[in-house]
Amino acid sequence: MDNLIGLVNRIQRACTALGDYGGEGAVQSLWESLPSVVVVGGQSSGKSSVLESIVGRDFLPRGSGIVTRRPLVLQLHKTDDRSEYAEFLHMPKKRFSDFAAVRKEISDETDRITGRTKQISNVPIHLSVYSPNVVNLTLIDLPGLTKIAVDGQSESIVGDIENMVRSYIEKPNSIILAVSPANQDIATSDAIKIAREVDPQGERTFGVLTKLDLMDKGTNALDVLEGRAYRLQHPWVGVVNRSQQDINKNVDMIAARRRERDYFQQSSDYGHLTSRMGSEYLGKVLSKHLEAFIKARIPSIQAMINKQIDELETELNQIGRPLANDAGAQLYTILELCRAFDHIFKDHLDGVRPGGEKIYSVFDNQLPAALKKLPFDKHLSAQNVRKIVSEADGYQPHLIAPEQGYRRLIESSLILFRGPAEAVVDATHFILRDLVRKSVGECTELKRFPTLQAELAQAAVEALERMRDESKKTSLRLVDMEASYLTVDFFRKLPQEVEKGGNPGASTMDRYTDGHLRRIGSNVSAYVNMVCDLLRNSLPKAVVHCQVREAKRSLLDHFYAQVGKREGKQLSQMLDEDPALMERRTQIAKRLELYRAARDEIDAVAWLK
Repeated sequence: MDNLIGLVNRIQRACTALGDYGGEGAVQSLWESLPSVVVVGGQSSGKSSVLESIVGRDFLPRGSGIVTRRPLVLQLHKTDDRSEYAEFLHMPKKRFSDFAAVRKEISDETDRITGRTKQISNVPIHLSVYSPNVVNLTLIDLPGLTKIAVDGQSESIVGDIENMVRSYIEKPNSIILAVSPANQDIATSDAIKIAREVDPQGERTFGVLTKLDLMDKGTNALDVLEGRAYRLQHPWVGVVNRSQQDINKNVDMIAARRRERDYFQQSSDYGHLTSRMGSEYLGKVLSKHLEAFIKARIPSIQAMINKQIDELETELNQIGRPLANDAGAQLYTILELCRAFDHIFKDHLDGVRPGGEKIYSVFDNQLPAALKKLPFDKHLSAQNVRKIVSEADGYQPHLIAPEQGYRRLIESSLILFRGPAEAVVDATHFILRDLVRKSVGECTELKRFPTLQAELAQAAVEALERMRDESKKTSLRLVDMEASYLTVDFFRKLPQEVEKGGNPGASTMDRYTDGHLRRIGSNVSAYVNMVCDLLRNSLPKAVVHCQVREAKRSLLDHFYAQVGKREGKQLSQMLDEDPALMERRTQIAKRLELYRAARDEIDAVAWLK
């Protein structure tokens, strides 16, 4: 029993040492999976005295109204040493052997959060007591339930306390210690009322009846203690606490326990129940039940711990283990991270990840649309054709076909293709840049090194810009090549078309007529359309060759060359981690240490069942 409950105490204390108790997260889940005893009762029900009787020490603040204003997580550790001392989690290096100082520190720590007011806080105080006179047990003392707010308290105090109490006792792994005074009707008990709401069958509830010695003469609480007034799955326990006079006289707990035993043994009403009455019996029965409670839940606790260990190890692998200081190892790490990014980038281009399809959309949609919008109709209008042909003829008119006019019209038309050629290059560049950004963000390994992440992204963008420049030169060369040398077959067809018309001389006489000019514009348009079809196919090839394939092949080549020349200190600076990530790794390591220790201890104890 001591092994099991002591184990739970150690794990719970380790949980709180991580600073996660009362918050969200896996450590909180571990805490909640471990059983503990929650003490609930109305104000002045005597629950503080019950706790002190179980501990065997006078250590809790006293007074009128709400004295307990923060949850007190009390862990009792049975020791073989005769010395008794207490430790607070918020003062881990200080031992309190004077329990009057413990009482003062509880009050002071309460005031540090709530101020010197009558308000409450759900931030717990953690106290461990080490003594040979206690049983291994975890008890949680909560503010007493109340029905009205008094001066200095908010109107919501009644509901706030109820919500706090309910948040602790509604957990299936909590054991409810419902404290009620015997000199009040059990039907009006605040503790029983709220316990019944979360545990209607009474399977997790232990009823404690205080102030038996203060009942009116001629009355007793046998109906309650024997389970007739309100039945629970576990027997009721009656206790007799120290009177106020005893407290004022500093009667010690050992003497108080002796008086309590004498009271039950000598009582005509309760003598037959002596063996299961009193604070000593209450501590033992709670400890025994807690042991059984823990045993029943060991498999689920083990499963939860193993699951959390797997998840934490996975996360630790994702954010990376601590790095070596060796320059060679650091260079290897940098190159491996670059390769991881490069792999993701290529996955985007190859369709394994989304994004690469946008480049095809540029070729299949944007480029044809841009070519279609070119102002050839205006450029090859009769008026513009007349102007260009006339300028090309100069002082001597053309004879059969205005060859120079044709050339000028075609060349000036083909120049318009430069705009779409540059646009398709730029559009592809912006898509590649966006894929670099996405790949950097998706590379989990890079997130821990913001300096390297930024340098790699910058190097990739600069490489893309060099590729864009080369692609733009190549694409514009394709356009210029078409303008530099016109297809001869196109011109050879022109005399034949004139001959088919049956009037060779008409072209000379009517060289500036509308019909002749429209024919010239039509011929030029046909040639330009032929070139347009060629460029529609050749421009994407140039872009893919100069940008897409080159990015897949050598995106980081220049960066690799630069990194290879750097010294150890410069490499270390590149691997300067994000402080938040370092803190996260430390937290994960602490959690793993806690969970592994808990798993080992639980496994060891499980064999002793």
